[in-house]
Amino acid sequence: MNKIVKGTLIGLVALGAVAAGAIYYAIGPNLTNEQKEYVYVDEDDNLDSVMNKVESLAHPKTMLGFKALASHGKYGDRIRTGRYAIHPDMTMLQLFRDLRNHQQESIKLVVPTTRTLADFAGRVTKNLMIDSLALVKALTDEKVSAEFGLTQQTMPSLIIPNTYEVLWDMSVDDFMQRMKKEHDKFWNSERLAKAKAHNLDPVQVATLASIVDSESAYNPEKPRIAGLYLNRLKLNMALQSDPTVIYAVGDFSIRRVLNVHLNADSPYNTYKHLGLPPGPIRIPSVAGLEAVLNAEEHGYLYMCAKEDFSGSHNFATTFAQHAANARKYTQALTRRGIMK
Repeated sequence: MNKIVKGTLIGLVALGAVAAGAIYYAIGPNLTNEQKEYVYVDEDDNLDSVMNKVESLAHPKTMLGFKALASHGKYGDRIRTGRYAIHPDMTMLQLFRDLRNHQQESIKLVVPTTRTLADFAGRVTKNLMIDSLALVKALTDEKVSAEFGLTQQTMPSLIIPNTYEVLWDMSVDDFMQRMKKEHDKFWNSERLAKAKAHNLDPVQVATLASIVDSESAYNPEKPRIAGLYLNRLKLNMALQSDPTVIYAVGDFSIRRVLNVHLNADSPYNTYKHLGLPPGPIRIPSVAGLEAVLNAEEHGYLYMCAKEDFSGSHNFATTFAQHAANARKYTQALTRRGIMK
């Protein structure tokens, strides 16, 4: 028992019989007979709001113990944010100790792959105390990007999608530093060597991986797609990736890339500009990153979505073969009435 809680109980004993009930409900009965619950204490909470949150989950009579502990322990002056677990066999004294000592329970945070950093921030912050706008501001701030050796265009390469154990009340800075830590952990010597073998650095791998991910959601096919684009890079051929054109136009509803789209004046338009675009066109998945690092070796230079709309592709080594594949696909689009 820590000194603060011990002193509080001694103080209650000194008050005599009036405090006997408070002592009993602090150290005696369980808070709840129900399943495990959580109390979320945020930056706007005060003593009353915390008590209301606890009372909504705990047995009503145990609140006598909480109020006494909070009063004598001056908890209202020392409220700390966090996600605190209420176990079925827990006493109010145990919960109060966790609240006072900031003994919160971590969460498993899913860090997703998304099209934009704004979408990413919105999805991640649903499970954190962080405000989504604050995270977007950090992710799109040139000064913040520079601190990580990146630019606003290359910032998506910092994120390595996975499931991480974090604290619910982590700050924006804590989140950014955690992403940096996981990024550096991912880019070990083995992966760096594989990237170098393709004449790429981690940012370039992430950029190419984002294109591969945008071309296909079918993971087994991704190493073949990565190999195709690496072939084009080696031959100094334009990548001519439709997803980069869609990104350049800024309309993700496009299902049929037309000539008007191919004329988009943007460094992300790989029909008009050689090499990789300035940065990832989405936050790449680990599968996409690994596909680039472990790209399939072959002679393919062309690909086109299959006309059966299965999500996989027809690959070709010559333009004539590719033209035939493209014709089948465009005809299938027309039959389905997909004109844009």
